[in-house]
Amino acid sequence: MTEVNVAQRKIEKYLQELRAALRALPAEQASDIVEELRSHIVEKAAANGEMTPVAVDSVITDLGRPEDLASLYLTDDLQVRALASRSPLLVLRSLFRWASLSFAGCFVLMSSLLGYFVAAALVYSALLKPIHPRTAGLWMIPDGADYEISLRLGFGAVPAGSRDLLGWWIVPIGLTVGIGLFLLTSQCGLWCIRWLRRASPIATH
Repeated sequence: MTEVNVAQRKIEKYLQELRAALRALPAEQASDIVEELRSHIVEKAAANGEMTPVAVDSVITDLGRPEDLASLYLTDDLQVRALASRSPLLVLRSLFRWASLSFAGCFVLMSSLLGYFVAAALVYSALLKPIHPRTAGLWMIPDGADYEISLRLGFGAVPAGSRDLLGWWIVPIGLTVGIGLFLLTSQCGLWCIRWLRRASPIATH
């Protein structure tokens, strides 16, 4: 068996493992990725003349394990769909994938979850104020010798000595600030996804 044949076998083995790891993608999309990588490997391995097994091994090593490379492509696909749909669910799924790769991703994910949580709490508190007018809202609640601020949805009695800070103003304020915070959190998540795609290693392949 010639060196070229051995090199071709190495390429096929790597691409088969990559295709298997890309099974979550549509077949046509996975095939396009595999063919693009095939061209990349052949071009790099034959850059200095005839393609050899050693040259193929070097290119494959630079690409990384098929499973890791497939994970990058799957993440990129999820990010593309998030940017196209602007769906908060897809944004969070993209950020969850990023969080598994870096500390920065963890920070962005936690910030986004906090933003969505506070936004939802404000909106729900505003919507539930007409249903629970005496317990929903933004309250100052005694805590020993001190006080704490609590955003309540109206379920359960308010402790004695508590004071409703906004009253019925929680309705317009809660809806406005809550929806605004929701949109701002989504925009920040989308910006982070755009930045992450530009910095993605697969952009160079």
